[in-house]
Amino acid sequence: MTTIKQVSRSAEVDEKLAALITNSSAVQAIASAVEGTLGPKGLDAMLVDRFGDVVITNDGITILSKIDTTHPAARMVIGIAKAQEDEVGDGTTTATVMAGTLLGEGVAQVAKGVPVARVIEGLRFGLDKAREAMDALSRPLDGPGDSLLHRVAFIAGREREDIADLVVDAARMVGAEKLRERHWKLLDTVVAKVGAENEVFMGVLVDKERLNKQMPREITDARVLVVDDALEPEEIEDEALGTEAGFQRYLELQREFRDNLTKLLALGVNFIVVDRGVDDVAEELLTDQGVMVLRRVSSREVRQVAEHCGARPVKRTTLKREPADLRRYLGSASRVYEDEKLGHVRILGGGGKPMATVLVGAATEEVVDERERIARDAAAAVQAAVRGGVVPGGGAAELAAARHVAQARRSLKGMAGYGVDCVIEALRRPLAQIVANAGFNPLEKVGDALAAQEETGNPSLGIDCDSGDVADMRDLGVVDPTVVKTYALKAAGEIAEAILRINTIIKKREEHSGAPGGGGPGGSQSGIPGGTGGGAGGIDAMAGDTGGSGFAGVGR
Repeated sequence: MTTIKQVSRSAEVDEKLAALITNSSAVQAIASAVEGTLGPKGLDAMLVDRFGDVVITNDGITILSKIDTTHPAARMVIGIAKAQEDEVGDGTTTATVMAGTLLGEGVAQVAKGVPVARVIEGLRFGLDKAREAMDALSRPLDGPGDSLLHRVAFIAGREREDIADLVVDAARMVGAEKLRERHWKLLDTVVAKVGAENEVFMGVLVDKERLNKQMPREITDARVLVVDDALEPEEIEDEALGTEAGFQRYLELQREFRDNLTKLLALGVNFIVVDRGVDDVAEELLTDQGVMVLRRVSSREVRQVAEHCGARPVKRTTLKREPADLRRYLGSASRVYEDEKLGHVRILGGGGKPMATVLVGAATEEVVDERERIARDAAAAVQAAVRGGVVPGGGAAELAAARHVAQARRSLKGMAGYGVDCVIEALRRPLAQIVANAGFNPLEKVGDALAAQEETGNPSLGIDCDSGDVADMRDLGVVDPTVVKTYALKAAGEIAEAILRINTIIKKREEHSGAPGGGGPGGSQSGIPGGTGGGAGGIDAMAGDTGGSGFAGVGR
């Protein structure tokens, strides 16, 4: 009888933990895919699509965004990582690795009998204390001229000296005020081109060629019009064209469009940037009058041109206005020219806000995308450092925060302390992974660094990845932006808490199935999912989500 009860109780526990364990496995599989890239000795990942095209990178967000997975928990991690990339532009690998550790440790505590609510309570407490420690460690920078800024770019730019130089020069060109603007991103100024020389210049680069080769290749004293629309006559429905009135309206719109173009020429407009297409009539007339036109320019580049030149983007209907009104929408630039070798147009000396462009050269097509990713990471880190200061890098700041959290844990009573333990382990994880990637024993080296911090009280002590010795990260110039660290903690905590709170996973009924319990492919008649299937080596396969055994979980 005792044996039967024990078996029954064990089966009940396994059933209650099914959703949590499988979701945790998916998250840890995602973390495993990127953890090998962490640190200065991190290696690359090879991404292969179904056509055999290959991308080789150690950029965390690039790996995560290209992983082929249908597991819902894995997709949650990728979604939050993308949100971090959009917000601060860096730190996605650290956030993902810490999330995997938080969740793995949390599941282990729940399996021991700690209630999920208490684990989450401890996570929140520990993460709050960790952010307090990061803020206390942070050191503000004295604007773009601070000598530490180059080190930030160097570390984030994977120790590419040339890229660090470019990014810091660009930051100094635009100035601290611009870097602190909430919705402006320095990384958007980065462009990589095969065959280009590394260069930073004041101005905007548009990755388009002029509309045709008969247009002028260079314009000085440009009067700039930015059209956030198509440069075409207003459209009329095909059905209306079949009527006399409709056809007359069509001819009227064509005449009106020609008059609008003539009006622009009278205002001295000689450079036009268009978001969409350009009508053949407009192309012919503007070519004859020596106007340079760029069409199908990306929305980002349209905004940059407008801001740099001091122009206000217009719609096609705006062109109907009187010349005096239209003049207020125009911008200016001292020089516009096309670089025919590289196939782009530069706008220099704009009459609006100063803008810098970082042009990164690459020898071949195979490396151009990776060099652009590296430069964008460095640019994001530089801007984040100017905004929020820096902390010791190389996992030292996280280790110091772990010590602070461990001290705060003593004041916490009850089972929530087990959740705090999860945070402590997650904070130690970045340093452990960095030294493991450098070829050292992580248990030994984390212990050495922790002992050194406790003995000296110096929170900057970490491990030199070249020698394996304890070293002061600030003295080595290994620093990271504070906001990257604090946002990574926030993102990791959100992932862990969201997945720990999932009690049951249920396959939604397809609208056309007609029956609430209808099982789809891989599903069961009860409506509980049976899994989505994973390819060889895929995240779903690593998470155990392979066919009928799937990610179903019932009650906890």
